[in-house]
Amino acid sequence: MTFKRVTPELSVSAQITLNDLQHIKEQGFKSIVCNRPDGEGADQISFAAIEKQANNLGLNCHYLPVVSSKVTDDDIKNFENIVRDLPKPVLAYCRTGTRSITLWAMSAPKTYSYEEILNLSQKAGYDLSGVIRRLKNNGETHTSAPDFSYPIVIIGAGAGGVAVAASIKSRSPESDIVIIEPNEIHYYQPGWTLVGRGVFTPEQTVKTTASVIPNGVKWLKAAAAAFIPDENVVIIDGCRTVKYEHLVVCPGIKLDWHKIDGLSETLGENGVTSNYRYDLAPYTWELVQNLKHGKAVFSQPPMPIKCAGAPQKAMYLSSDYWFKNKVINT
Repeated sequence: MTFKRVTPELSVSAQITLNDLQHIKEQGFKSIVCNRPDGEGADQISFAAIEKQANNLGLNCHYLPVVSSKVTDDDIKNFENIVRDLPKPVLAYCRTGTRSITLWAMSAPKTYSYEEILNLSQKAGYDLSGVIRRLKNNGETHTSAPDFSYPIVIIGAGAGGVAVAASIKSRSPESDIVIIEPNEIHYYQPGWTLVGRGVFTPEQTVKTTASVIPNGVKWLKAAAAAFIPDENVVIIDGCRTVKYEHLVVCPGIKLDWHKIDGLSETLGENGVTSNYRYDLAPYTWELVQNLKHGKAVFSQPPMPIKCAGAPQKAMYLSSDYWFKNKVINT
């Protein structure tokens, strides 16, 4: 776990795990702020789980979810107030740390000059030149001089985005293609159904994003924030802009566990699991093996969902195991 110091009172980081919390405490942090909405990533630990363990360690925890690259004036004000009032030093985290440091930068002109903000962010390893431009332009993101320009832009390096890039390259090897994707890890999510049955190990479903990007295709490690189709422009994190001639959008679906009251707080324990999350699929297999009597309840939400067959497959595969091990008769 790497913490990027921004000021003596604030550091930022990418997504933290439960195993990081003891180290965070040992590093002297007093408070944690989560700027990442639950369900944004398939391998993401819920804030409720982070908060529970952090509180047990005596760490203050605050949840201020911000949609990727869509920092609002209210978000900025709330972040400023929260960090001001929490015990210091504070660690703020999101998917990559960009949202957290952007929130700081957008409120920092009260204390620092634009040059100081840019210098501090660069020292922490973040390019906030686009944020500074937005600050100087009264909150507007100008698109007349894009930061990047490509003939073909693909949003998302999941199975869909990678497959589209590979298909275009096979038909037109000279095509200049870029994939915009913030995550360094690529998950083969259909495999989690088989993890939940003990056929695959979780590790078999994981590869680096770099290893699945087709040869000759560029990778821009960033999150898409907004689309301006009239100008053929995508805005990415850090208020940077990407110009395109052709655009393919396949970012996948965001999970929203909060749609069911209490679900986020109990996932991964009390016999509640889901094969839609990397860290929970092994718990499914544990529950399947340990169930010797009683009832198992399988649920399937209405569309749109990631894979309509996944909940049914979990039921069929579990029933197959119970039948073979004489837990059920039919």
